[in-house]
Amino acid sequence: MKKESTKFFLVAIILLFSFLSLVKQSPVIFIDTGVRELFIDHFLIDTLLNTELVLHSPRDEGPVLFFDKPWEGPFSAYVTVIRDDSLFRLYYRGLPEARADGTIKETTCYAESIDGIRWSKPSLKLFTIDGSIENNVILAVDAPFSHNFSPFLDTNPNALKNEKFKALAGTSNTGLFMFYSHDGIHWKKEDKAPVFTKGIFDSQNVAFWSAREERYLCYFRSWTGDGYSGVRTVSRTTSADFHHWSDPEKMTFGGTPMEHLYTNQTHAYFRAPQIYIALAARFMPNRQVLTEEEALKVNANPDYFKDCSDVVLLTSRGGNEYDRTFMESYIRPGIGLQNWVSRSNYPALNVVQTGPSEMSLYVNQNYAQPTAHLRRYSLRVDGFSSLQAGYKGGEMVTKVLTFKGEELFINFATSAAGEIKIGIENESGVPYQGFSVDECQTIVGNEIEKKVKWHSGESLKKLSGKPVRLRFVLKDADIYSFIFKNTTHNPR
Repeated sequence: MKKESTKFFLVAIILLFSFLSLVKQSPVIFIDTGVRELFIDHFLIDTLLNTELVLHSPRDEGPVLFFDKPWEGPFSAYVTVIRDDSLFRLYYRGLPEARADGTIKETTCYAESIDGIRWSKPSLKLFTIDGSIENNVILAVDAPFSHNFSPFLDTNPNALKNEKFKALAGTSNTGLFMFYSHDGIHWKKEDKAPVFTKGIFDSQNVAFWSAREERYLCYFRSWTGDGYSGVRTVSRTTSADFHHWSDPEKMTFGGTPMEHLYTNQTHAYFRAPQIYIALAARFMPNRQVLTEEEALKVNANPDYFKDCSDVVLLTSRGGNEYDRTFMESYIRPGIGLQNWVSRSNYPALNVVQTGPSEMSLYVNQNYAQPTAHLRRYSLRVDGFSSLQAGYKGGEMVTKVLTFKGEELFINFATSAAGEIKIGIENESGVPYQGFSVDECQTIVGNEIEKKVKWHSGESLKKLSGKPVRLRFVLKDADIYSFIFKNTTHNPR
């Protein structure tokens, strides 16, 4: 009998330590006041019942900018869009004919807009191109750097005023040099030496300041093999000062199949900067759609119609890990053979807000053709994806988390017959008094931000800081995001 008791005791101890080990590996998630969380990955999700994460494709709003100037042309590419307070700035490579990377024919061009929808090309008179200074070129002469010039608005609170804008540019021959500007138009190159050399740099090298990681990040195209062999992928490097960069690390993709990613366009989402959105160009080498006769018909360059590409959505929450919750195409090539040529459908860097309930992203189309242009796509604010349930209804329960705040707001949409209710429970799934699903006022409608209320009328202040689980109960509805706020101070 003693032996059996001892054996039982040992098993109990082992199970206890196993449980404690699991608890250690699953820390409580903290959500601060004013921090918005999106339903774009499984970071917060514990259980799903008749609910799922659903990808929402943006709406094609048509062309907004044609690359029709003599110094622009069919091979214009690598677009960056920046919202600078009330002004939208757009940067892109101008290249009228196919040449090797970094030739004197490449320029960096500029356009601007007050709404992100209607764009103009100002005559900046900074460089003489084809005998005239009447052009929108902001960078020329330094030939290699216009190949992949990729600027960003530096949100580092310690950034110098004359370095409000920064950029990285260069090729494998030069390495990446730092550029900076006080106004986004007049740029200077840091001439001392390249700031980073450990890469091939034959594509866009996107950088930004990460408030989450408190350092600059740069994501650039690399290969799984040596040199230009294997699969096109992404690596990243980090820096505290934009001058000294870490050894690059290849990004991982959560065990999903490797795919050629030509550009990655990784950036901090402006409404939830702890989440990095990557709108990558998925390249399908040798996947030929057009015949030679069809390529001739759309006037595609004969060297650029034997591949195709589309847009995919990746996310990251820091480190060298991408999340590929959605393997499906985010933006498919459109109707028409001109959309199925090589290196078309490449997205611009950054998603920007262009209306109270609307965001926009931009995509390069008709590459290597006289009709090359940039198109705008619109989507709901926070509307990359959602937590969705059908008519029969479903539930989602979060992992254990703590929050700071007094009110809960959601970005949601229901049908006329649909509804949403939310309950707040303890770690064991027992509802806190006054905050159960049954005590939640039924939510019906379609709003970017709506306060969640319970019949008690109490604020969430007494639950702030306690370990909780949120239980979302949905019927024919979508929830895109949520945020905790204070009654006295509601940051957006």
